[in-house]
Amino acid sequence: MLAIAALVAAPVHSETTRRWEQSGYQEFLKGKAKDISIRSDGTLILAPRLEERFAPPASFLWALAEDSQGNLFAAGGPRASVFRIGADGRKSTFFERDNIEVHALAIDANDSVYAATSPAGKIFKIDPSGRYEVFFDPGTEYIWDLAFDSVGNLFVATGDEGKIFRVTPSGKGEVYFETGETHVRALLVDSNGSLVAGTDPSALILRVSEDEDGASGFVMYQSSKKEITALTLGADSSIYGAAVGNRQTTAAPPRRSVVAPQAPQTGQQRPQTQSAQPRAPRLQTGTPSALPTRLTGGSEVYRILPDGEPRKVWSSGTDTVYALGSDPNGKLLLATGNQGRLFRVESETLNTLVATMPSEQITALLHRPSGAVLLATSNAGKIYELGPELAERGEFESDVLDAKRFARWGRLEWDNQLQQGAEITVATRSGNLATPSKNWSSWGEAVGSAEGDQSGSPPARFLQWRAVLSRQGGESPLLDAVRAYYLPKNVRPVITHLEATPPNYRFPPSKPRTAQARNLVLPPLGRTVAQRSRSSGPSSGPPMTAEQGRMGARWVAKDENGDDLVYQVEIRGEDEQNWKILQDGVQESHHDWDGTSFADGVYRVRVTASDSPSNTAPEALSVSKVSEPFTIDNSAPAIRDLQAEHEGGSLRVQFAAADAASLLGRAEYSLDGGEWEPLLPATRLFDARELSFDFATPPVETGEHTVAVRVYDRFDNVATGKVVVR
Repeated sequence: MLAIAALVAAPVHSETTRRWEQSGYQEFLKGKAKDISIRSDGTLILAPRLEERFAPPASFLWALAEDSQGNLFAAGGPRASVFRIGADGRKSTFFERDNIEVHALAIDANDSVYAATSPAGKIFKIDPSGRYEVFFDPGTEYIWDLAFDSVGNLFVATGDEGKIFRVTPSGKGEVYFETGETHVRALLVDSNGSLVAGTDPSALILRVSEDEDGASGFVMYQSSKKEITALTLGADSSIYGAAVGNRQTTAAPPRRSVVAPQAPQTGQQRPQTQSAQPRAPRLQTGTPSALPTRLTGGSEVYRILPDGEPRKVWSSGTDTVYALGSDPNGKLLLATGNQGRLFRVESETLNTLVATMPSEQITALLHRPSGAVLLATSNAGKIYELGPELAERGEFESDVLDAKRFARWGRLEWDNQLQQGAEITVATRSGNLATPSKNWSSWGEAVGSAEGDQSGSPPARFLQWRAVLSRQGGESPLLDAVRAYYLPKNVRPVITHLEATPPNYRFPPSKPRTAQARNLVLPPLGRTVAQRSRSSGPSSGPPMTAEQGRMGARWVAKDENGDDLVYQVEIRGEDEQNWKILQDGVQESHHDWDGTSFADGVYRVRVTASDSPSNTAPEALSVSKVSEPFTIDNSAPAIRDLQAEHEGGSLRVQFAAADAASLLGRAEYSLDGGEWEPLLPATRLFDARELSFDFATPPVETGEHTVAVRVYDRFDNVATGKVVVR
């Protein structure tokens, strides 16, 4: 489904009814789900029932196992422990040591539990009564995983030397295969009885086979990631592997990024060793980070088909996969952090965010014979049971719509698929704070028909919707999209700048605004349409052309609603009371007029901006701004007392010039019809409306000569004069 979260209007910038639609996976991820799953095609469905089963005294749990009697076991730390949930529901601490953790569990045919501790790894065998003994000591720092073959041999994945051990039922162990890697992180016995291993730091998935010459390895796939964290077997004998992290590293990551409890849970003093303090983990060169909260690069999950072909079936740039498993229908489950998300892979193109846990990481999965799936979490360490049946009821709270201004809320509708006995209702609430709180309105009356009805929420700036999905023993309803209609309150335009333009110039002729074709340009898939604020009048403005006597003004106006604006331009003399209209219905952000029809004097311009083109008459708003005073001057300066005489071989010329309305701007003279030469006043400055001029020409011969002068004011009005000297 196309993901759209659009603010729709016709035309886009008009302040008319708008539509907020949420229908995509990324949009739904911003909401809050309770017993609701989110499919990657942008559909909300009921999630499997989720129930907390046990909250042991542990910060993190790494492994789950179940014996033939239905007793459940969970292992973790920071005090290496195995917890038991009996088939009768009784909960207890089944095993405990001073190590930092138990990272792996396995159960044999006699229901004995095998617990692998780290660091200084050892494997303890614990019988059903709770008695235990050291079963095998590989002499390695870490034990990452355990797996039994069909004849009862126990395979042991270790680090820091990347060795796999095989231990007989009697406890006799030997190196079975050396991978050449630093760590073997995951083990799996496939449908053919061969051992499959996942490694670090080359992220290899390799099959180890044995013949008369011993064990040999074959790399089935090498990931571009750093380490293989989990392996599982599919119903069709496909092998699934999860890889995490960037391979290139400049420093080894912390071995654990977990939070230890504030105080010992058993009443005993916690051993004061460096490895027993996860809050300040020591750096272990070459040691994988089982909880890589600082690890970058996300995760990838691969499916290796029975014929050996590898395919990538899931990836994330942020979620880190810690465990793989399957649901009752054989669909692949992905346990991730650090947002505590459980994903289900429906196909190579479709997946579902099944649930988001209160804990930061889901670190282990176990599919029970009943069809339920057990989840072990870390930060905080808890055990949950998922399914197998769907929840009867689920709620989803959407992300918050910011209408940018006060808005009136209208109709609410949605798209759904309903099975018999299923129901969807949607309600809204509104407020004027960005985050919903008790200071928002209460949830309005729920709308029960997808065809929609009025939301009933009071006008405000922000809106949120809540959908309730329910069923009565049947299949889940499907919610594909929710739409809320609203009308933002119109906002008055603003004129930020207004000024008179230089005199004697005009703007290009205005082009009438025509109705534009209603074409639609869609945003890139997955992106949203952003609301725009319409601004009229760029600061530079269009180029002007010279024309004597023209006057003009330009301005910048903005409308937060994005409305089209129209302007009225008026003028008034400083000694007048009433404004006179120069032009109404101006569509550009500038206007010019014939200044010669106005008497000399000081004037002001008033511009009124109205958003009436985009609003009905009762809703339209306007604003006015008055310019600073400016001068209109159509009269030429006056030249007085122009005289000249021979003096010292040159002509000495004197005269005075004055203008009634504006400062004098420049002056020139011409001798005997020659080129015009610039003149400066006696004060050397053109800074007054009346100035005197006294200058000598270049040397001349005796006889008759003609001197012409001309003087301009600041508006380029010009006066000329002539004197003849004999």
